[in-house]
Amino acid sequence: MVDSATQRIEQLRTDIDEHNYRYYVLDEPAVPDAEYDRLMRELRDLESKHPELVTPDSPTQRVGAMPSNTFEEVTHRVPMLSLDNAFSAEELTEFDRRVRDRLKRAEPVEYVAEPKLDGLAVSLHYEDGRLVRAATRGDGYTGEDITANIRTIYSVPLRLRGKDYPAMLEVRGEVYMPKAGFEKLNRALADRGEKTFVNPRNAAAGSLRQKDARVTARRPLELCTYSVAVDNENDLPNRHWDCIQKLKGWGFRINPEMRKTTGVDECLEAYSDLLELRNELPYEIDGIVFKVNALELQRDLGFVSRAPRWAIAQKFPAQEEMTVVEAVEFQVGRTGAVTPVARLKPVFVGGVTVSNASLHNMDEIERLDLHVGDTVIIRRAGDVIPQVVKVVADKRPKGAQDVKRPERCPVCDSEVVQLEGEVVARCSGGLYCGAQQREAIKHYGSRRALDIEGLGEKWIDILFDRGMIKTVADLYTLTIDDLKTLDRMGEKSASNLVDAIAGSREPELWRFIYALGIREVGEATAKGLAAHFGDLQPLMEADEDALQVVPDVGPVVAGHVRLFFEQSHNQEIIQALKNAGVRWKQEAPSARSSPLSGKTFVLTGTLTEMTRDDAKAKLEAMGAKVSGSVSGKTSYVVAGEAAGSKLTKAESLGVPVMDEVEFLRFLEAQGV
Repeated sequence: MVDSATQRIEQLRTDIDEHNYRYYVLDEPAVPDAEYDRLMRELRDLESKHPELVTPDSPTQRVGAMPSNTFEEVTHRVPMLSLDNAFSAEELTEFDRRVRDRLKRAEPVEYVAEPKLDGLAVSLHYEDGRLVRAATRGDGYTGEDITANIRTIYSVPLRLRGKDYPAMLEVRGEVYMPKAGFEKLNRALADRGEKTFVNPRNAAAGSLRQKDARVTARRPLELCTYSVAVDNENDLPNRHWDCIQKLKGWGFRINPEMRKTTGVDECLEAYSDLLELRNELPYEIDGIVFKVNALELQRDLGFVSRAPRWAIAQKFPAQEEMTVVEAVEFQVGRTGAVTPVARLKPVFVGGVTVSNASLHNMDEIERLDLHVGDTVIIRRAGDVIPQVVKVVADKRPKGAQDVKRPERCPVCDSEVVQLEGEVVARCSGGLYCGAQQREAIKHYGSRRALDIEGLGEKWIDILFDRGMIKTVADLYTLTIDDLKTLDRMGEKSASNLVDAIAGSREPELWRFIYALGIREVGEATAKGLAAHFGDLQPLMEADEDALQVVPDVGPVVAGHVRLFFEQSHNQEIIQALKNAGVRWKQEAPSARSSPLSGKTFVLTGTLTEMTRDDAKAKLEAMGAKVSGSVSGKTSYVVAGEAAGSKLTKAESLGVPVMDEVEFLRFLEAQGV
């Protein structure tokens, strides 16, 4: 039995290593996640029954060891030296001249150009193909033992592929955190109220130096290798490029953007190409490294101080710089969100001069402990809006001012409110606020609101920019003569648009409520409010308790509705609409007594006899709620053709399901 278990365990390890290599190194997964999980479960089960067969290089040992109090020191057999930097084409040209002068050659030198990943340099030691130790660079001569943490990174092979690897092998590379993983990690940390990382490099370094390797295992780290060393150099090819290809064959990730260049002109071209590609890459780079390709020439060139003479890093424009916050102002977005913006002492970062940076919201200001006058670190990656990522607290001057949220909107002087549980403060101006009016008009005339045919976004923008409309009420003052003055608006088109606007003067009450653009009030909620109150005036006068009597209106929605209608300027716009002849149709609040009152339906798949919008309208006319998601509270699911995950979930929860034929019979039974 033990022999059988040994064979099966070895086969599982081989298969799982292969899948890890394809997924984490080649980005070409060969099996679904479910199959991978099944293999891992089987291996864990076998190892738990036969603990004597567990080995350090088993895939199950990546999950992380118990916490360690200290990192032991590791002395590098070959120092991990730094690179000299070039910051201009002239400096790179001078480097190439020095190389050729020392080699006493006039012909161009062949280099390998490699992206300079912005992470943490590490050294991995293998004996007979198995990982035995990993260390940080440290001071170049002595680093820290991080073997337990390195084992948790899936792009690090615990044992090498193939058979031609040397008995003693040292591999060097960069541990980094991809951009997507960094953003996800920071969001999770912020949600838990924990300190976030300034940039992906700090995140990678902080994750790799965790005392508890189980924490490292939960971080999205990757390894990309860039050099190799062995005790016997005869075991390696005689060119750096070929050595890197060997590493790829042994199971390591190498950078796909590497290329060979000959002469300084091709190096400069490689620099320009990579700089242009920089923002599209899924990871951060801060430059490009050029290495003399021939190992024999590397040996001839040797080292100076703490750097090799045969390599140099040409740096890209910095994406982080320090500057001073000179003021904090507040801007109002199209949804009324009041966003703080830092006005900065201009600084050159990421290839442009930056004088403004987003601060998102007051919670972000409190998290940063930011004051006017502070020195801050600004980060700009590509086209991303510059952000303040850290305050340099020890540079804070005396008299630095606190940042306070404005009580009144800087655009329209309406009250700025922040509801309980919400991060964003908002202007309550709604239809009145100049920062929100354009979007309010677009929503008012949209198909699902008052459906004003011909009043598209383009024409609204033109009318707004010309000063011909400022609020939704201004639509009803437009004349054919006004519209004919616009480019490409003939008399016929102008007449059609005026007629369409006039045709919106008698909407259904629920459409008018929805068209007002009250936060969190969608079509279903608007229909519920219209059915309950029957007219606009009682809705405008209702307090929050009265509003919450309406099905599906909770404290948050009630707060938004109450806030909207208690603003005097919103009342003024509604009165202006009345003065323009807008008269909504009053409704008899009869839906509450409908046999479908309190029932929740979910529509999924394609219906052949009617559209889903038509089906939704029929159900809502009978007092039912139509939801977009299935839960234990769902009354029925109507499944048309090609129904997907909603049908599956309904079946798993035991929710009654009707196909289209059954649904049509159901409607007929209701007299619809």
